[in-house]
Amino acid sequence: MIGVVIPAHNEEKHITDCLSSVVLATKHLGLRGQLVTIIVVLDNCSDNTGQLVSAQSAAKLDVSFQNVGKARAAGAEKLLTAGAQWLAFTDADTVVPDDWLARQIEFKADAVCGTVEVNSWYEHGELVRSKYLELYQFIENHRHIHGANLGLSAEAYLKAGGFQHLAAHEDVHLVADLERIGARIVWTATNPVVTSARRDYKCREGFGEYLSSLGSSLGLPIPNPQVSAGAAP
Repeated sequence: MIGVVIPAHNEEKHITDCLSSVVLATKHLGLRGQLVTIIVVLDNCSDNTGQLVSAQSAAKLDVSFQNVGKARAAGAEKLLTAGAQWLAFTDADTVVPDDWLARQIEFKADAVCGTVEVNSWYEHGELVRSKYLELYQFIENHRHIHGANLGLSAEAYLKAGGFQHLAAHEDVHLVADLERIGARIVWTATNPVVTSARRDYKCREGFGEYLSSLGSSLGLPIPNPQVSAGAAP
């Protein structure tokens, strides 16, 4: 069984598109009918995210961590208990390609780190887009790490110790632990996901704040979003 974990904190604007894309990925012919279970970890949600999840083919796990690392870990633990042999992770404001899971499994690796594309640069502008593209490597053997596009075997996840309960960079720490145990990691740009570049990001020190920091480095105004420190992105 393949398990997909999606942490969410007040994501009613994005969760339907996210889940629709993941559900489509579960039906890819390359999976040969393999069972896929999706779980959305609702971390301290006070909007309609939960109701929208119920309308899709996904399970829910209600928690009040306000901590993305702990939310990912809780979802993984639930799926491992259910018998998952492969764990895939994305974010609630992200859309995955229809071959996302099939590509991960196809590599026959311990872990797969994929790339991220941005859905729209409207809120940041051309200068930030150019700076981002200048710094980002859309190539094989890149070294980008995103919780929005990560997959790994259950065995490797457990051996590495799983996600640490960190408010940010939990994905970076997990990959470092995978490298420490000698896991075979594939760094690929062949299965990119598309994520939001919104300024009202939900997690400090995450992707949204990184984009804002690029604008700051270019002398652009720094946004002041209402974020919940450590909430799931």
